[in-house]
Amino acid sequence: MNINYLSSHENQEPVNGVLYIVGTPIGNLRDISLRALNILKNVYLIACEDTRQTKKIMSKYEFSNNLISFNKLNSLKKTPKIIEILKSEKSIALVSDAGLPSICDPGEDLIKEARSNGINIVCIPGPCAALTALVSSGLPASKFTFEGFLPKKKSERKRILMEVYDNEKTTILFESPQRLKRLLDELKDCFGGDREIQVSRELTKKFEEHIGNNIDEVIDYFQEKEVLGEITIVIKGINKKNLKTSIDEIELKRELYDLIDAGLNLSEASKYLAKKYNLKKRLIYNMRNKETDLN
Repeated sequence: MNINYLSSHENQEPVNGVLYIVGTPIGNLRDISLRALNILKNVYLIACEDTRQTKKIMSKYEFSNNLISFNKLNSLKKTPKIIEILKSEKSIALVSDAGLPSICDPGEDLIKEARSNGINIVCIPGPCAALTALVSSGLPASKFTFEGFLPKKKSERKRILMEVYDNEKTTILFESPQRLKRLLDELKDCFGGDREIQVSRELTKKFEEHIGNNIDEVIDYFQEKEVLGEITIVIKGINKKNLKTSIDEIELKRELYDLIDAGLNLSEASKYLAKKYNLKKRLIYNMRNKETDLN
């Protein structure tokens, strides 16, 4: 089936044998589109990250359909069955708990498998927490990097945070409410307290909040507060033209040791600090053997 065929049948959706990637609300159920509702009502089957979340939409808009669970715990087992159904010329809608499927969920693997089997994919656009937070932040939005959730391993987190520190583009992160304060402390350690950020929570819901302007301000805001709701963090890119190019040698060596303790090797840590402070890598690399007092 080609694109022209799909376009000519846009008023007859869903088309048989198509996998529909359907964007659903990230909070406010009124954000769902008429086209998305039509697809969800009329496909043969809806594959849901959590059927309970999809049932909220069905209850709100008073329709029913066949549902199956499709999430990170069962995706490997369920994918062959979904592909089989699509090959039998039945249409399926893929939805996540909130927003667009395949962003930080197993939908990406299903879509790849469907494409490899010659199955047509059609995305029904919808809300996205990352973009909603970005355009609400007032930070540069023309060029940005999305990192999603940071890995749990300390050395991997440190590596990604170093990349974010050195990125001239705006960066978007997701974080759970339980781990936000830890992440804010990590951001301050890596970036300093004056880096511009915005933390958004409860997007599109009654208690939506946008907290910023910099890391220190956000840390102070949450100091005595319980963090609730899903969190999206927007971090302004670095302006390398105004980057400080000199640093106390003792502090530089201390930072070098911290990076090595976090799991980087000497070469990786030296390369990062050289870029961060606009210094020669060899100068930092040789600090390992210099007798600089860290006390």
